[in-house]
Amino acid sequence: MQTNAQAQTAQNDVAELRKQTDILKLKAEAIKIALTPEQQRALKSAHSLVDRKRFSWSRLFSDLESVLPGNIRVERIAVKEVGTTDDRTVAKLDLTVVSKDPATVTQMIDDMQRGGIFQAELKSQNLKRGRDEIGAEYEMDVRYTPRAGMPIDADQKTNRPVDTATANRSKPQ
Repeated sequence: MQTNAQAQTAQNDVAELRKQTDILKLKAEAIKIALTPEQQRALKSAHSLVDRKRFSWSRLFSDLESVLPGNIRVERIAVKEVGTTDDRTVAKLDLTVVSKDPATVTQMIDDMQRGGIFQAELKSQNLKRGRDEIGAEYEMDVRYTPRAGMPIDADQKTNRPVDTATANRSKPQ
């Protein structure tokens, strides 16, 4: 009987929350209708500026360094879009890296997926041509969702061993 009473209370709470949600949706729709097209564009631009303000390049570089092997070089990073999902910043990136070994790039993408911060999808692979250039350029679409709190230090990773020769080369002297 007590469980049924709790279930009924929960159902009543859900029904009340749905009513409140419907009321808020109606109010939001009324406000949206009241705005001119120019005001709607300005509001969208303002939201975009706020979202970009939440984006931290330092945090991105730190998080990227934690999954980037020492023998892969970043050629280009471009932020396509920044937004929020469940009060968390989410950025869509174009990432281009250069590597001599395709298996290393595949391993890096796997490490990115496992870490939960990056979801990378390989778009293209182009051989590097030119004097003293060996390897290939790999273009990826990346979804970046930083974790709450401090970024993970590359030396604190537990998902794969740290190559000390590589790690020592990448640290500032």
